[in-house]
Amino acid sequence: MKRLINFQPPRLPALMLALAPFVIVFFVYVGASNARLELNPNDKLLPAMTSFVSAIQRMGFEVDPRSGAVLLWLDTASSLQRLGIAMGISAAIGLVFGIALGAIPVFSATFSSFVASLSLIPPMAILPILFICFGLGELAKVVLMVIGIAPVIARDLQGRVLEIPRELLIKAQTLGASSWQIVLRVVLPLVLPRLLEAVRLSLGAAWLFLIAAEAIAATDGLGYRIFLVRRFLAMDVILPYVLWITVLAYAFDRLLALVGRLAFPWHYQEKRV
Repeated sequence: MKRLINFQPPRLPALMLALAPFVIVFFVYVGASNARLELNPNDKLLPAMTSFVSAIQRMGFEVDPRSGAVLLWLDTASSLQRLGIAMGISAAIGLVFGIALGAIPVFSATFSSFVASLSLIPPMAILPILFICFGLGELAKVVLMVIGIAPVIARDLQGRVLEIPRELLIKAQTLGASSWQIVLRVVLPLVLPRLLEAVRLSLGAAWLFLIAAEAIAATDGLGYRIFLVRRFLAMDVILPYVLWITVLAYAFDRLLALVGRLAFPWHYQEKRV
């Protein structure tokens, strides 16, 4: 008996199904924009496609006379630098604490509740404290993202370590492996693929914290530019910037998935990423 749950669409129909929601959203926007512009040609809420083209040309291809740079690429470079530093630090901290919490009972008894509590603190609630302690520079923005992401990654990896079959650890000890050797040769290889997945799952939150921090205290960056032009109701700039952020986030997600498949093919052998 054929069941919907077992039906896998062929490649071409699957591609068309994946594009369908984007096409629908596009035509809904165009229809709504045309309707509003007919009533008010100066409406800024839903600009016409020509306004988007003009804004993209201005922001992405023309040198700004004030800064002497192309604003879109200046903002992109600044945001990606902050994001990259924060994600790298968060991944390193999450890996170390995740393995320690899962593999060393004494460490877990001491810090497990503390890390769990940190992961439940809303980072945006302590943003004013971070600005007071670290100033309005880059450090406060990076610390905000690290506080919001690292504890979550650590708890995720802790769970992965605890899922490792106990027999593997017992066999390693039987063969004379020390605790350090077990961590490096048994636990670490099994946890690294999960680290990439945890980083992928944290990208959305990282972008959220980055945009929020840039909106409050920054002189460049994608979040800064969005909140700067919002006072002019410049939707022709805001919407392309939002779309660009979405494209960057998706590209990073796919890049991490590709790195995972290439570096750990045994882990992804039976998984669809």
